[in-house]
Amino acid sequence: MLKIQHSEGLNIVPFIDVILVLLAMVLSISTFIAHGEIKIELPKSDSSMQSSNDSNKIQILINAQDVYYLEDKETTLEEIQKRINTLDKQTIVELKSDKNATFNSFVQIIDILRTNHHENFQIITEKNQ
Repeated sequence: MLKIQHSEGLNIVPFIDVILVLLAMVLSISTFIAHGEIKIELPKSDSSMQSSNDSNKIQILINAQDVYYLEDKETTLEEIQKRINTLDKQTIVELKSDKNATFNSFVQIIDILRTNHHENFQIITEKNQ
């Protein structure tokens, strides 16, 4: 005679774990999409420089984790170098660096600009209150 064992119930703990991981991923992605911008905390200064409305400009951002962004897209120093090489010398380069980014990241961008003799750049900061 064949004995059939019935389980007491369905173990849903692994299912709940997977759902919680998926929920965390969706929430983190949707937060970035909702803001639509890269979060950086600019350093403060008395003579702050605000972003210009000039259409002949590009933006380079460095976040607190020293990740580079060119026109709001994650990039590398090599790609920034290539883009600066192709720029007209009159194009304004706006440099925004998080106050917690390493100074080395900032210096590398300035070095790329100076190596290419591109002196038309602005360092964007926040006004001291």
